[in-house]
Amino acid sequence: MTKMHSFHIPVMGIGFTIDTPLKVSQFGIDSVISIVDDILLEKLRKIYCKKYELPFTEITNNIDDSRAKRITAYLNLINTIAASKFEQLKSLLTHKERDRKEYFDMLPDRSGILQEFKSFMEKSPATEKLYKWLDHNLSMGSIDVNIMTKIDKENYFNGQKLPVEYNDAHAALRGYANSDLNSSVVFSAGMNPKLYSYIKEFEDFYPNEKGIIKKKITLKVSDYRSALIQGKFLAKKGLWVSEYRIESGLNCGGHAFPTDGQLLGSILAEFKDKRNELVETLHEIYVGALSGKDRPIPAATLPVRISAQGGVGTPEEHQFLIDHYQIDSVGWGSPFLLVPETTNVDHLTLSKLIKAKEDDLYLSNISPLGIAFNNLKDNAKDIEKLKLAEQGKPGSPCVKKFLALQKGDDGQTICTASRKYQNAKIKELKKEGVPPQEYQRRFKEIVEKACLCTGLGASAMLVNVMDTRVEGSAVSICPGPNMAYFTKIMSLKQMIGHIYGRANVIEVSGRPNMFVKELNIYINFLKDKIEKSQLSFNQKQKKDLLDLAENLNNGISYLINLFSTLTDKFNDTKSDVLKDLEDDKKNLEILGNV
Repeated sequence: MTKMHSFHIPVMGIGFTIDTPLKVSQFGIDSVISIVDDILLEKLRKIYCKKYELPFTEITNNIDDSRAKRITAYLNLINTIAASKFEQLKSLLTHKERDRKEYFDMLPDRSGILQEFKSFMEKSPATEKLYKWLDHNLSMGSIDVNIMTKIDKENYFNGQKLPVEYNDAHAALRGYANSDLNSSVVFSAGMNPKLYSYIKEFEDFYPNEKGIIKKKITLKVSDYRSALIQGKFLAKKGLWVSEYRIESGLNCGGHAFPTDGQLLGSILAEFKDKRNELVETLHEIYVGALSGKDRPIPAATLPVRISAQGGVGTPEEHQFLIDHYQIDSVGWGSPFLLVPETTNVDHLTLSKLIKAKEDDLYLSNISPLGIAFNNLKDNAKDIEKLKLAEQGKPGSPCVKKFLALQKGDDGQTICTASRKYQNAKIKELKKEGVPPQEYQRRFKEIVEKACLCTGLGASAMLVNVMDTRVEGSAVSICPGPNMAYFTKIMSLKQMIGHIYGRANVIEVSGRPNMFVKELNIYINFLKDKIEKSQLSFNQKQKKDLLDLAENLNNGISYLINLFSTLTDKFNDTKSDVLKDLEDDKKNLEILGNV
């Protein structure tokens, strides 16, 4: 299938892109739905069934395998509506010249489809031939789903633990596998061996006689080594990874998974150099596994896409990733939060995003997963949780329990953002009788955790005018640092124009190059680690810090060499970039002597 665009919209939170395919798929734009919250999916399915006059039968908790069935039903509905909108668009493009122009004006100038269309139209085709051409050449954007592998809570029924296939991530995978979608599942947050092994139970993940895989696997990875390890694990089970999605460890939105100092540029260079080696290595393992399963073996090596995301903000950066590193698609996340046509962001949060400066976007410890989380200062959920803590009511009611992953004293899992957990921990802290300053520090650590299950879905509920009495209406949001440079609400047409260099929506000055920004974030990350380690410093910590500093230094050397040798890229900013890199090198040397 020909890809219409060279960018994709990644998953954002739980609800921000939960129905994005309905808004962009007809234009050939790939996007990703989070399927962690089956309760929210079911509520939204009811709304869309009513809107499009489709039958709706509620899938209640009393129905066996309700989580998987809700996910399947929602994805089937999205697929049905998106396909219908795509058919309507093709008919519209056939008969309406203005709409046809707007559609093709959105495509990148280098698009092969665009050039073919111009050549075709020079022949003044009849209406019937035009429709056939559009039907044959245009394609929908892929309706992909995201499963965060760590959100795989065990589940119970009548006090008895259910089999592993009823774990949250396992059930989500089953829900996707049983859907009608022909798309990809994007696995993030690292390898979950049990979950990965479960994939082999579903026929759609294997190639048919023509070598076509209906449901493909995309792995979000932070480096080449991770891609190779996970790719081998799956290939041995007869499962092919169709795409490796490389994300900056820190210059991204949502949960952050920092590398040991390896920077995006160096990581992309390694993928570029070893791409053929990766594919050939995995293909050999894959063919052997398929033979052992007596399954059809593709006549040729299956394709592997390499995509990248994290901090991209200008058309020049976008095209550089494609041209220099041979990237197949570039992810644009946070800026799309300011495009109401595509994402679910309520008015209050939109206004906060528009006003957000660099200092308002920070790496926090609010996630119950214990993983660093990109956060917006003074978001509604954080304000609510701090107010409750001050009133002596810390924590949140645990109404969804998706992040209830901490083992409690009773053997059941509990969420660290829950009221039950935080009250228990504060009670323990009081019994310890620690000094006031120590008490305040540890108290703050306890109440800092936020209920992301409800916070990251609340905006979608507000935008779609749902009843929020159970979940609450306070919004959490997780933009990346790049959000600081986008300061106004945009239309989809404006955003696409910016991506392809036909317009400029960045109105603030001083935005650093994406590679420099990432480096600055990592240097601050190192600085913070050094400050914290001085309180309790051991040999392992010392080695980790030295490794981090050395890798950052190597990354700076790579970037200096890269920008020094570029002849036709970043001509207007190259000198500033090189100056910034030299300054960062000096700052790193200073930190190394601390």
